[in-house]
Amino acid sequence: MGLRQIRKDNDPLLLKKSREIKEVNDRILNLLDDMVETMYHENGIGLAAPQVGVLRRCFVVDIGDGNVYKIINPEIIEKSETTSVDIEGCLSIPNYNCTVERSETVKMKYTDTEGKEQIIEADGLLARCLLHEYDHLDGVLITSKAIEVVTEENIDDIREKYDLYSDEEEQEVEEEK
Repeated sequence: MGLRQIRKDNDPLLLKKSREIKEVNDRILNLLDDMVETMYHENGIGLAAPQVGVLRRCFVVDIGDGNVYKIINPEIIEKSETTSVDIEGCLSIPNYNCTVERSETVKMKYTDTEGKEQIIEADGLLARCLLHEYDHLDGVLITSKAIEVVTEENIDDIREKYDLYSDEEEQEVEEEK
């Protein structure tokens, strides 16, 4: 296993569509392991193959729920019409955060590391992360989906506007009233 260099937003490779993985082999498994290590090293919660310079349809996700998702050849089967706006960042676009509207739930078919077809149904942060990484496979960056750029100066206003408070922050806001 080893760290991979993350491509940054001015890299034209990030805007290209990735190709399907024909066979789950040692090369792909090593790539996924390297991506997990790189994601952790960079304090991320998701990383797609194009972000490390490989135009193949796979990504990894770990939102801290005890699972490391290694997703190969994902296909969106269904996503909710109900959407929500939240703040997102991207390892390929350092020091940039923005609000993005995404479906609240997603059902995705994919191949696992043993070559078996799986289905994942997700909501909340996991759904958002799966959809964010899926976008990378089609050459789509959050900059093209951004509603508002988030800065230190406007983050409180944006949190208020979209009701983006953690449970602890919500309790503090209620206590202040």
